[in-house]
Amino acid sequence: MHPLLILLLGTVVVIFCIIKLRIGAFFGLMLAALLVSFLAPREMGDKITRVITALGGTAGKISLIIACAAVIGKCMMDSGAADRIVRAFLNALGEKRSPIALMSSGFVLSVPVFFDTVFYLLVPLARSLHEKTRKNYLLYILAIGGGAAITHTLVPPTPGPLAMAENLGFDVGIMIIVGIAVSMPCAIAALLYAGWVQKRLDIPMRPIAGGSEELAKSEPAMEETALPGLFPSLLPIILPVLLISTNTVVSTLSKSATEGSFLLKISPYTALFGNSNLALMLSAAFALLLWVNHCRPSREQVGQGIESAMMSAGVIILITAAGGAFGAMLKTAGVGPVIQDMFTGGGSSSAYVLIFIGWVTACLLKISQGSSTVAMITTSSIMAAMITPETLTMHPVYLATAIGCGSLCGSWMNDSGFWIVAKMSGLTEVEALKTWTIALVILSVTGLLITLLLATVLPMRIPFGD
Repeated sequence: MHPLLILLLGTVVVIFCIIKLRIGAFFGLMLAALLVSFLAPREMGDKITRVITALGGTAGKISLIIACAAVIGKCMMDSGAADRIVRAFLNALGEKRSPIALMSSGFVLSVPVFFDTVFYLLVPLARSLHEKTRKNYLLYILAIGGGAAITHTLVPPTPGPLAMAENLGFDVGIMIIVGIAVSMPCAIAALLYAGWVQKRLDIPMRPIAGGSEELAKSEPAMEETALPGLFPSLLPIILPVLLISTNTVVSTLSKSATEGSFLLKISPYTALFGNSNLALMLSAAFALLLWVNHCRPSREQVGQGIESAMMSAGVIILITAAGGAFGAMLKTAGVGPVIQDMFTGGGSSSAYVLIFIGWVTACLLKISQGSSTVAMITTSSIMAAMITPETLTMHPVYLATAIGCGSLCGSWMNDSGFWIVAKMSGLTEVEALKTWTIALVILSVTGLLITLLLATVLPMRIPFGD
């Protein structure tokens, strides 16, 4: 069977299982991987084994990182560290710049914490600010959502960008650095749009459905003096980013360093502490220590908190691993060489086309099944089977950021994030479509343009897998 037909059938199976059968992304991706494996060449006895091997290989690489990220997020919420970061932004920027403070809070907190949790944390602040200022409610809501959405889809250790780095075969540190570089102008664009639409739509602050008006008007639960300090609150976020990014920079520069240089001397140590698994473990240990020392939970509460974090992490690990298996089977089916023949001659033009294809594919998957994470995992699995150093003549991180931005586009009624924003903000469905959905389109398109600009200015032509 033709490889492109195998690719089409596998993609259809994923979408059909999620949308029609409602059996979830994990089983949809696994069924697609098994189908592709059976249609691909090689001995019949290897058809199942190679799928399970690919599943285990991906899970082994990402499971500890995702588990640690879940623990970090849980501990930061329970210890009050997340609340401290938000208040620090508000105190530093003041009431007049509160939209920037809310956007910055969402931007920072969505690196280790899931989008919905960040939104739940910050919406009461937006409503409280509106009670004081009597203006800018929509601006506050979109500022929170825009900042949180972009880092959730572009900056590890959140699952989507982490899975893309693994599927496309490059270092997580590069994903962090370039993801932040792309995210910043996107967040600014979302904030500018929020200010523009605030002046044109008169949307009042309404009671939250479900009778939680106390939530709407209340201040955060802890008093200022009861919260942990700003530096220890930020450390679980800063520490892994700093360690992993330092290792990436040192390892890249040391390739051209002379023997006996300082870079070569420190590279073994940065490689050890900059390993993403160790960096996230250290960060999780510190976040847990911060929670225990500051809040003094009982052993039972600590165990329950970690167990809760592990349960949420387990689902993401399974989905990510299944996406890796799907991508590995597409490679076995020979999709890559066929795509390479379609772009005979290589060159930068074919690389730009592949980046655009990745963005469009992620958009379509997002619109069809609603989950940005599933769209990122599935699209990066598909594109990994298509790319080679000859077809993608720039660093694959740019393909990843394009896919991540594409996975934001098209949030509507089948997206759980759409309902979180609409219901927690008191927006009607039509208002959410006019504001939140369009804000994500602006984030998506801006991210694609920034990606293309960076890929042109700084292509970073290095061999895949370095």
